Amino acid sequence: MKPLTNVLLKIFAGGFFRVHAGILLFIFLAMVGVVPPQYLIGYHKALMLAIDSSSVVMVLVFAGWLIYAVKSWHYVSGQIFADGQHFLFYSSNSLSRKKQLKSWFWVQAAIFSPIIAYAIITICVGFANHYYVLPVCILLYLITLSYLSAVIYTGQINRLVDGSSQSILLKLSSKWPKPYFSLYIYHLFDKRKIPYLITKALSWLIITGVFYVFADVKTDVRVAGIAILSVITAHIVLIFEERKFEENDLSFSRNLPYSRKRLFLNFIGVYFFLLIPEGIWLLSRFNLLMAIELLLLALSTAMLFHCLLYWFGLNMDKYLQWILGLFIILFWIIMFKLLWVLIPLNLGIAYWLFYNNYYKFEGVVSDKL
Repeated sequence: MKPLTNVLLKIFAGGFFRVHAGILLFIFLAMVGVVPPQYLIGYHKALMLAIDSSSVVMVLVFAGWLIYAVKSWHYVSGQIFADGQHFLFYSSNSLSRKKQLKSWFWVQAAIFSPIIAYAIITICVGFANHYYVLPVCILLYLITLSYLSAVIYTGQINRLVDGSSQSILLKLSSKWPKPYFSLYIYHLFDKRKIPYLITKALSWLIITGVFYVFADVKTDVRVAGIAILSVITAHIVLIFEERKFEENDLSFSRNLPYSRKRLFLNFIGVYFFLLIPEGIWLLSRFNLLMAIELLLLALSTAMLFHCLLYWFGLNMDKYLQWILGLFIILFWIIMFKLLWVLIPLNLGIAYWLFYNNYYKFEGVVSDKL
């Protein structure tokens, strides 16, 4: 194995498992201890067959794997810029981008190793029972996640080489008025272009995958609702980054004469602009009323995920746990075709969290990576 790959595996993959050994052990014990030992093999075989044969179960599993991937992105990204890893900016960057991508791909594959092991067995069980389409989707999904992770890490490790010059957008817009809600958008296109592009690529994959799997009922509003919920879940990194940017760079805003209602509407504006590509897709695929309904679902869900962070702070561990729980709850509400109930419910809870915690939040970032 190449020297760079060896070094990265020891630093990042090994470090990830050392830091998260407790939670991974808990998950393992939960998986093997949820049923009596004599039924363990039969239980997991049934679970694997459900993943291989049911697109709904597969989407839920993919959501869980995506949350695991986001957790790994958060850990590795934090470690890349740690003081002890600065040598990587001078050593790894001497290699071509292609070689760096390959090394980082294997690092992410190592981090995914528990998932990959279970997925390989699931794929074999599916093939043995004559299921082919969904097992192949599982393989492609994990390869795509690993590659996208490698793109993220390679972009971050080359950031200093690329320099800190402003993007063309900021140069062209230097004299444009910049309302409060637009500041994060400018920051995103200036400093966080790669996470934005990765998120949009995931959105495209999710939309394509969901409507391919549910091709026979693609006009059902529940299918579109599940796709939108999955897309917003894919945006949780950008949502977390928005709150982090707000605390680190816009903390002065609490002293501005803005009411909480106005600030809440500003944040809706932020996510409206972030979701413009998805909004265009909705308008092009569905009738106007359904497109508006789905866009409101997307905005209300994004605001709910955003306002959770005012409650317990910038703690990624707790955030991912809540996102997973909310995904399951919202999924079943959508399955009962209660979108018009879900939209005001999401916005109401989000505003309640925002109103009661905006001035109480102390901007503490969790030490857990």
